[in-house]
Amino acid sequence: MTNPSARIVWEGHQIARAVARMAHQIVEANGGSENVVLLGIPTRGVLLARRLADAIRGIEGHDIAVGELDITMYRDDLRRQPTRAVGRTAIPRSIDDATVVLVDDVLFTGRTIAAALDALKEVGRPRIVQLAVLIDRGHRQLPIQADHVGRLLQAPAEARVNVRMAEIDELDAVTISMPEA
Repeated sequence: MTNPSARIVWEGHQIARAVARMAHQIVEANGGSENVVLLGIPTRGVLLARRLADAIRGIEGHDIAVGELDITMYRDDLRRQPTRAVGRTAIPRSIDDATVVLVDDVLFTGRTIAAALDALKEVGRPRIVQLAVLIDRGHRQLPIQADHVGRLLQAPAEARVNVRMAEIDELDAVTISMPEA
């Protein structure tokens, strides 16, 4: 569903540069990628994790473990929201003693990441957990901060920030829109 009033604030080539920069940051922060596992949060976090894995492969010359972590049953808004279909969790290898990088498209209140941390406890005990997000838009409700950020985007709390990815949206873009009055 496309909002006709949505304004593009970041285009495909800018997103590609940010992914390349984030991949370098992940490699540098961890002294390589040997023990790194990327876990994307559905839906666009999974796509971003795959892009980061491709970029890291280009840097390091070998594949990196990439999977997905469904957080549906760990959300704190299940009582208020209609029931959602439980998604897929696919952990590519043991995360015990690994560096796990949770990957999501937009960091806003921090509640999605809190749910991801709860879900992560069910599948293993990483040595360290890092967070990579394409967009950090501020307005945190929980004390959560990303380690690797594509872009800080100042937007009013009521604004809607959407990441569009070519794999499902036919183009790469970040849009911002205000709610209808």
